[in-house]
Amino acid sequence: MDKFTVLTGVAAPLAIVNIDTDMLIPKQFLKTIKRTGLGKNLFDEMRYTQDGKEVADFVLNQPAWRQAKILVAGKNFGCGSSREHAPWALLDFGIRCVIAPSFADIFYNNCFKNGILPIALPQDQVDLLMDDARKGANAQMTIDLAAQTIKRPDGGTIAFDVDPFRKHCLLEGLDDIGLTLRKAAAIDGFEARLRQSMPWVG
Repeated sequence: MDKFTVLTGVAAPLAIVNIDTDMLIPKQFLKTIKRTGLGKNLFDEMRYTQDGKEVADFVLNQPAWRQAKILVAGKNFGCGSSREHAPWALLDFGIRCVIAPSFADIFYNNCFKNGILPIALPQDQVDLLMDDARKGANAQMTIDLAAQTIKRPDGGTIAFDVDPFRKHCLLEGLDDIGLTLRKAAAIDGFEARLRQSMPWVG
Protein backbone atom coordinates (compact mmCIF):
# COMPACT_ATOMS: atom_id res chain seq x y z
CA MET A 1 0.00 0.00 0.00
CA ASP A 2 1.33 3.45 -0.90
CA LYS A 3 2.10 5.79 1.98
CA PHE A 4 -0.16 8.77 2.59
CA THR A 5 1.82 11.74 3.88
CA VAL A 6 0.97 15.00 2.11
CA LEU A 7 -1.53 15.16 -0.73
CA THR A 8 -1.92 18.25 -2.91
CA GLY A 9 -4.47 18.33 -5.68
CA VAL A 10 -7.77 19.42 -7.08
CA ALA A 11 -10.90 18.57 -5.10
CA ALA A 12 -14.07 17.59 -6.94
CA PRO A 13 -17.35 18.87 -5.47
CA LEU A 14 -20.12 16.26 -5.26
CA ALA A 15 -22.85 17.74 -3.07
CA ILE A 16 -24.98 14.60 -2.87
CA VAL A 17 -26.01 12.92 0.38
CA ASN A 18 -26.21 9.14 0.86
CA ILE A 19 -23.83 8.23 -1.94
CA ASP A 20 -23.93 4.45 -1.66
CA THR A 21 -21.46 1.84 -2.80
CA ASP A 22 -23.64 0.87 -5.76
CA MET A 23 -23.38 4.45 -7.01
CA LEU A 24 -19.62 4.31 -6.51
CA ILE A 25 -19.19 1.03 -8.41
CA PRO A 26 -22.31 -0.74 -9.75
CA LYS A 27 -22.78 -4.45 -9.09
CA GLN A 28 -21.96 -5.60 -12.64
CA PHE A 29 -18.32 -4.60 -12.09
CA LEU A 30 -17.82 -6.72 -8.97
CA LYS A 31 -16.77 -9.89 -10.79
CA THR A 32 -13.08 -9.04 -10.59
CA ILE A 33 -10.88 -9.44 -7.52
CA LYS A 34 -8.22 -7.17 -9.01
CA ARG A 35 -7.79 -3.76 -7.40
CA THR A 36 -6.93 -2.09 -10.69
CA GLY A 37 -9.05 -1.19 -13.70
CA LEU A 38 -12.13 -0.10 -11.74
CA GLY A 39 -11.47 3.63 -11.95
CA LYS A 40 -13.05 3.90 -15.39
CA ASN A 41 -16.31 2.63 -13.90
CA LEU A 42 -16.33 4.84 -10.79
CA PHE A 43 -19.79 6.48 -10.64
CA ASP A 44 -20.53 4.60 -13.86
CA GLU A 45 -24.27 5.24 -13.95
CA MET A 46 -23.72 8.96 -13.31
CA ARG A 47 -20.73 9.39 -15.64
CA TYR A 48 -22.06 7.59 -18.71
CA THR A 49 -25.25 7.27 -20.72
CA GLN A 50 -26.68 3.81 -21.45
CA ASP A 51 -24.81 3.73 -24.76
CA GLY A 52 -21.48 4.52 -23.05
CA LYS A 53 -21.13 8.21 -23.81
CA GLU A 54 -19.92 10.61 -21.16
CA VAL A 55 -22.49 12.72 -19.34
CA ALA A 56 -21.02 16.16 -19.98
CA ASP A 57 -22.27 17.86 -16.81
CA PHE A 58 -21.08 15.20 -14.36
CA VAL A 59 -18.28 16.68 -12.30
CA LEU A 60 -15.59 14.06 -13.01
CA ASN A 61 -16.19 14.40 -16.75
CA GLN A 62 -15.49 18.13 -16.70
CA PRO A 63 -11.95 19.29 -17.56
CA ALA A 64 -11.37 21.02 -14.23
CA TRP A 65 -11.93 17.84 -12.21
CA ARG A 66 -10.83 14.96 -14.44
CA GLN A 67 -7.60 14.66 -12.43
CA ALA A 68 -9.17 15.19 -9.01
CA LYS A 69 -7.32 13.61 -6.08
CA ILE A 70 -9.80 14.72 -3.42
CA LEU A 71 -13.57 14.36 -3.27
CA VAL A 72 -15.81 16.66 -1.19
CA ALA A 73 -19.23 15.09 -0.71
CA GLY A 74 -22.43 14.97 1.34
CA LYS A 75 -23.20 13.11 4.55
CA ASN A 76 -23.43 9.33 4.92
CA PHE A 77 -20.89 8.72 2.16
CA GLY A 78 -20.32 5.05 1.30
CA CYS A 79 -23.57 3.67 2.68
CA GLY A 80 -25.16 0.52 1.26
CA SER A 81 -23.44 -2.83 0.77
CA SER A 82 -19.96 -3.51 2.13
CA ARG A 83 -18.19 -4.01 -1.21
CA GLU A 84 -14.46 -3.31 -0.99
CA HIS A 85 -14.54 -2.54 -4.72
CA ALA A 86 -15.82 0.95 -3.80
CA PRO A 87 -12.53 2.21 -2.34
CA TRP A 88 -10.67 0.26 -5.03
CA ALA A 89 -12.54 2.23 -7.70
CA LEU A 90 -11.86 5.57 -6.01
CA LEU A 91 -8.17 4.76 -5.64
CA ASP A 92 -7.82 3.53 -9.22
CA PHE A 93 -9.39 6.76 -10.47
CA GLY A 94 -6.81 8.70 -8.46
CA ILE A 95 -8.83 9.86 -5.45
CA ARG A 96 -6.93 9.38 -2.17
CA CYS A 97 -9.00 11.52 0.16
CA VAL A 98 -12.75 11.88 0.67
CA ILE A 99 -14.12 14.68 2.83
CA ALA A 100 -17.71 14.49 4.07
CA PRO A 101 -19.79 15.22 7.18
CA SER A 102 -20.16 11.49 7.89
CA PHE A 103 -19.37 8.05 6.46
CA ALA A 104 -20.85 4.58 6.59
CA ASP A 105 -18.77 2.54 9.05
CA ILE A 106 -17.73 -0.34 6.78
CA PHE A 107 -16.77 1.94 3.91
CA TYR A 108 -14.87 4.19 6.34
CA ASN A 109 -12.83 1.24 7.62
CA ASN A 110 -12.21 -0.09 4.10
CA CYS A 111 -10.76 3.26 3.05
CA PHE A 112 -7.97 3.08 5.62
CA LYS A 113 -7.17 -0.50 4.62
CA ASN A 114 -6.71 0.59 1.00
CA GLY A 115 -4.69 3.79 1.40
CA ILE A 116 -7.53 6.32 1.24
CA LEU A 117 -7.96 8.97 3.93
CA PRO A 118 -11.63 9.64 4.82
CA ILE A 119 -12.05 12.90 6.71
CA ALA A 120 -15.25 13.62 8.63
CA LEU A 121 -15.87 17.31 9.37
CA PRO A 122 -18.78 19.42 10.61
CA GLN A 123 -21.20 20.45 7.85
CA ASP A 124 -20.19 24.11 7.94
CA GLN A 125 -16.55 23.22 7.27
CA VAL A 126 -17.51 20.82 4.50
CA ASP A 127 -19.55 23.63 2.97
CA LEU A 128 -16.47 25.87 2.91
CA LEU A 129 -14.42 23.16 1.21
CA MET A 130 -17.25 22.45 -1.21
CA ASP A 131 -17.19 26.11 -2.24
CA ASP A 132 -13.40 25.89 -2.67
CA ALA A 133 -13.74 22.76 -4.79
CA ARG A 134 -16.27 24.45 -7.10
CA LYS A 135 -13.56 26.95 -8.09
CA GLY A 136 -11.93 24.24 -10.20
CA ALA A 137 -8.40 23.45 -11.28
CA ASN A 138 -6.77 26.58 -9.85
CA ALA A 139 -8.09 25.92 -6.34
CA GLN A 140 -5.91 23.12 -5.01
CA MET A 141 -6.02 21.81 -1.46
CA THR A 142 -3.23 20.23 0.56
CA ILE A 143 -3.96 17.43 3.02
CA ASP A 144 -1.16 17.03 5.57
CA LEU A 145 -1.81 13.83 7.49
CA ALA A 146 1.03 14.23 9.99
CA ALA A 147 -0.19 17.72 10.92
CA GLN A 148 -3.84 16.71 10.50
CA THR A 149 -4.63 19.84 8.51
CA ILE A 150 -6.33 20.78 5.26
CA LYS A 151 -4.82 23.85 3.61
CA ARG A 152 -7.44 25.71 1.61
CA PRO A 153 -6.70 27.54 -1.66
CA ASP A 154 -6.82 30.89 0.16
CA GLY A 155 -4.13 29.74 2.61
CA GLY A 156 -6.45 29.09 5.54
CA THR A 157 -6.36 25.74 7.31
CA ILE A 158 -8.90 23.35 8.77
CA ALA A 159 -7.85 20.77 11.35
CA PHE A 160 -9.25 17.24 11.35
CA ASP A 161 -9.21 14.26 13.71
CA VAL A 162 -8.00 10.78 12.85
CA ASP A 163 -7.46 7.66 14.93
CA PRO A 164 -3.74 7.48 15.89
CA PHE A 165 -3.33 3.84 14.84
CA ARG A 166 -5.01 4.41 11.47
CA LYS A 167 -2.90 7.52 10.98
CA HIS A 168 0.26 5.51 11.67
CA CYS A 169 -0.77 2.83 9.16
CA LEU A 170 -1.43 5.38 6.41
CA LEU A 171 1.80 7.27 7.06
CA GLU A 172 3.76 4.01 6.91
CA GLY A 173 1.77 2.48 4.03
CA LEU A 174 0.68 -0.50 6.11
CA ASP A 175 -2.38 -2.55 5.29
CA ASP A 176 -3.33 -5.69 7.26
CA ILE A 177 -0.76 -7.79 5.38
CA GLY A 178 1.95 -5.18 5.89
CA LEU A 179 1.22 -5.08 9.61
CA THR A 180 1.51 -8.87 9.80
CA LEU A 181 4.79 -8.91 7.86
CA ARG A 182 6.29 -6.52 10.41
CA LYS A 183 5.98 -9.41 12.86
CA ALA A 184 7.62 -11.89 10.45
CA ALA A 185 10.67 -12.50 12.68
CA ALA A 186 8.48 -13.25 15.71
CA ILE A 187 6.26 -15.53 13.62
CA ASP A 188 9.26 -17.41 12.24
CA GLY A 189 10.67 -17.80 15.75
CA PHE A 190 7.39 -19.17 17.07
CA GLU A 191 7.15 -21.68 14.21
CA ALA A 192 10.75 -22.82 14.78
CA ARG A 193 10.08 -23.39 18.49
CA LEU A 194 6.85 -25.19 17.67
CA ARG A 195 8.65 -27.56 15.29
CA GLN A 196 11.19 -28.38 18.00
CA SER A 197 8.68 -28.95 20.79
CA MET A 198 5.98 -30.56 18.67
CA PRO A 199 7.68 -32.07 15.58
CA TRP A 200 4.56 -34.05 14.70
CA VAL A 201 2.72 -30.80 13.90
CA GLY A 202 3.13 -29.82 10.27
